[in-house]
Amino acid sequence: MIRPRRTLPALWRSLSARLLVLTIAFVMVSEVLIFVPSIASFRLKYLEERIAAANIAVLALLATPDAMVSDELEMELLSQAGAYVVGMRRPDGKKLMLGMEDSIPAIDAQFDLRQHNPLKSVGDAVMALLHTHNRIIRVVGVSPRHNETEVEIVIDEAPLHAAMLDYGVQVLTVSIVISLVTASLVYLALQWWMVRPIRRMTESMIAFRGDPEDLSRPLKVERRSDEIGVAQAELAEMQAGLRASLQQKTRLAALGTAVTKISHDLRNMLATAQLVSDRLVASADPQVKRAAPTLVAAIDRAVELCTRTLDFTREGPPRLDYRRFALKGLVYEIGQGGLANGKTRLVDAVGEIELEADRDQFYRVLSNLVRNAAEAGAAEVTVSAAIQGDRAIIEVRDDGPGLPPRARQNLFTPFAGSARAGGSGLGLAIARELTHAHGGELTLVQSDQAGTVFRIDLPARRRAAA
Repeated sequence: MIRPRRTLPALWRSLSARLLVLTIAFVMVSEVLIFVPSIASFRLKYLEERIAAANIAVLALLATPDAMVSDELEMELLSQAGAYVVGMRRPDGKKLMLGMEDSIPAIDAQFDLRQHNPLKSVGDAVMALLHTHNRIIRVVGVSPRHNETEVEIVIDEAPLHAAMLDYGVQVLTVSIVISLVTASLVYLALQWWMVRPIRRMTESMIAFRGDPEDLSRPLKVERRSDEIGVAQAELAEMQAGLRASLQQKTRLAALGTAVTKISHDLRNMLATAQLVSDRLVASADPQVKRAAPTLVAAIDRAVELCTRTLDFTREGPPRLDYRRFALKGLVYEIGQGGLANGKTRLVDAVGEIELEADRDQFYRVLSNLVRNAAEAGAAEVTVSAAIQGDRAIIEVRDDGPGLPPRARQNLFTPFAGSARAGGSGLGLAIARELTHAHGGELTLVQSDQAGTVFRIDLPARRRAAA
């Protein structure tokens, strides 16, 4: 089923919008955490200012001989201090007071600024904001001029409440402005450094999925050494590699179709040539008899090449029929089937090892390796095996001359990895494909003058389906 092509999300659902909203929310949370101690600090400073104003007002009593002033002046001083009563206790024990204690309303709350506690100040500030009605409060503090002089006042809390509200509105306004400015700056920075390149990579992946072979829209790789730069470089390299691989596979597919048709027609032609060569073998002419075997062998190799090529192009993914079998019996059958030149000896060194695999397909794997060794001129081919944990390690070792460098470079490439003249290179390609189908790996371990060693590493037991 073809999946519909994905598109980038709308702006309000994009990563940019989410980053903007989250940035504003986080900055606002930070401002709220700052607001509470700020309002508590404002309240404390307000009360300290009232204490300072009361201290100045009560000092007027020291200018009179009897520490008394007229009623009019006393009311003026109390009005300037914004208090019902102002009292001072000096270090020498002398007390000064403006206002009469019996003339003030009932006191609702008392606060001692000398016992400052941050948590208590925050709690008092919150309570002051929550009280919508006026409270009469008594505040005790120290004189700003003399730390040992105690000053106390009785005031209305309503002016403090109004001042705190005004301050809170100012802080809130500034917080909103700071949040928007900060969010905008963070958004622009993230948009430029992260979202923009990620969006380009996303667009590139969507376009690549739609048309992998389109070379007109390559991914632009920026000169940056961070994770996004690495991701861009890796994605661009991966897309280039995949495009090259797809183009090659497309050409190979077209070539494979052509080769299949040519091989089919050529095999039919060679069948006619085989019939003629059979008659040449029966000829009484001595020269024809000497040349006929060479001609027959050449025609047989050509027919075999055409047949193997057609089989390779027609085969689909291998279907495995798993069963448990002894590896020794399989090696014995390969030896009994005969090797290519009749001069190579097959040595069985697998021991009593059992595998759970497709026996027929694994027969093809081992027989291809053994036959290739024999065709390369090996006098002896040894098949050994061992169980390592849940893996079966099987090695095919020969004493031949080793593979030439060109053959090692294209070892598992069809039609390119043959080590002998006239070979198709399909044997190792098929062997590796079948090994992969079993969940294993076929590798070349060694190839030099001492011989060649191929290793098969595959699960000894069939893996359970996920």
